[in-house]
Amino acid sequence: MAEYGQLIVLNGAQEGQVVPVREKVTIGRSESNTLRLTDLQVSRRHAVVLGSGQGVIIKDLDSGNGLYVRGVRVTEQLLEDGDMIRIGKQQIRFEQKQPQELGSCKAPVEKSAIEAPSSIESKEASVLYKSFFRSPHSSASAIELKGLQKRLQAVYIANQAIASEQSLDKVFQTVIDQIFSLVKAHNGLILLKQDDKTELSVEFVHNRDPETTVHVSSSIITRVFENGEAILTNSAAEGMGMGGGESIIQQNISSSMCVPLTHQSECLGVIYVDNHGLDNAFNDSDLELLVALAASAASAIKNAQYLKQLEQSYQDTLLALANAIELRDHYTVGHTWRVTNIAMEMARELGWDEEKIKEVQTGGVLHDVGKIAVDNAILCKPAPLTEEEFAQMKVHPERGADLLRDIKFLKPMIPYCLYHHEKWDGSGYPFGLKEEYIPQEGRLMAVADAFDAMTSTRPYRKGMAPERALNKIIEKKGTQFDPLMVDALEKAYKKGKIEQILQDYHKSEACSIACPFCSTYIRFEESIEAGSQIRCNVCHKTIYLLQQNGRFYGNLTPPNGVE
Repeated sequence: MAEYGQLIVLNGAQEGQVVPVREKVTIGRSESNTLRLTDLQVSRRHAVVLGSGQGVIIKDLDSGNGLYVRGVRVTEQLLEDGDMIRIGKQQIRFEQKQPQELGSCKAPVEKSAIEAPSSIESKEASVLYKSFFRSPHSSASAIELKGLQKRLQAVYIANQAIASEQSLDKVFQTVIDQIFSLVKAHNGLILLKQDDKTELSVEFVHNRDPETTVHVSSSIITRVFENGEAILTNSAAEGMGMGGGESIIQQNISSSMCVPLTHQSECLGVIYVDNHGLDNAFNDSDLELLVALAASAASAIKNAQYLKQLEQSYQDTLLALANAIELRDHYTVGHTWRVTNIAMEMARELGWDEEKIKEVQTGGVLHDVGKIAVDNAILCKPAPLTEEEFAQMKVHPERGADLLRDIKFLKPMIPYCLYHHEKWDGSGYPFGLKEEYIPQEGRLMAVADAFDAMTSTRPYRKGMAPERALNKIIEKKGTQFDPLMVDALEKAYKKGKIEQILQDYHKSEACSIACPFCSTYIRFEESIEAGSQIRCNVCHKTIYLLQQNGRFYGNLTPPNGVE
């Protein structure tokens, strides 16, 4: 029976239990269920998971306390890899079974070892593209017509798959997968130009043996990129030259193809594939096919790059908003970035997928946006707040949610704003929600927010040492904080993930500076010199080190004479 994935119970009495997802998995408190959860908040027949070749669906069976996927209550949901499911108090992660891959994308690449063969076949890629889609000759046989139809159908199907992807990494994977399904290749590479740099960089590698270094010819790659040629090499044993006295046959490369990735007359990079051990593995028809695929791949890559730039602009806009809010309260500068990064590390420990972690990043940046509605006198008060002042401060979660409610693409961030001051025992604000009735995003932010507040210095108190703050939070596990979230913080801390985020108030002034963008202190080696560049681990800005009167300070723009 086919297996479509697995369910992993992350907490509770069944913690660690793994259940394969085949055609049907029932979940509930009854002993008759495939996955039995003894939690009293779970119904006897709570949910069912159905697997098929089209995907895996989870359905609520009219349970008393509902079914939650990605923090949202659902009656039926198509599951994606990494989805977090909550049933009663149990957090369950769904892991989709991945199709058998042709190889790993982690193989090392050596671009300089192989020089161009002395005998190669090259054609202008644009000419090959036109010839691929030419009308068949009137005298073409039935076999030839059938072959042409098969090639066009293959490219059509491949183009559909490539065009359906938006993430750059997924575009790379889909492009290479489609190529490997149509030609007899062992290795495949995608190389792209980077902004203003002239040298191409390897963006994706796919091969059958991840332990083997992929050897490619720098001169062939350069020729394809600069001239727009499509190159085919075959019968490599015929004495074709290699750098360093090696021959292509010694590397066992019998055939290779390299074509440009061209989008509207702009060459974005190249695609390279090769075959080891099979002479004449590729022919002119394969080269035409690769050129046709490269054309649609280039469009998909360019669109994904545009989308990535748009997302970066969106993130930069949100960061500017958060920065404007923090400038009103210089006592907490850097808080937003630290809380965001702490929450992201916790989310990784919880097994949340990368899409959800990107949401955590945005939600973290916006979690205190409601403070824009709090009076400056309260926000910047260099002393503990009075009861009346604290009552005014307590409105900021609701004000933040109000600001985001009418912006469609920011609605998913509302839980990060609205619930990050709720407490596990119901004593928090603004609604006094309790336990799982608090959305998981709020429970995550509550722990990250509290940890940073405890370790940060204020005018009226010094920040706690991180170890002590962690122990204080652990003491409040199950009362103020969700135990699952506290465990995630503890795991991330013990792995050293949190230390680099924290503002270092026990700094040595000679070996650290305050980031000029987010004010987090950054430590560096004593041997560092003025003019060096360092990177802030919180806001990720590049900082140029300057020195005056023996003291270092940072600048976001390079000093004169430094590029």
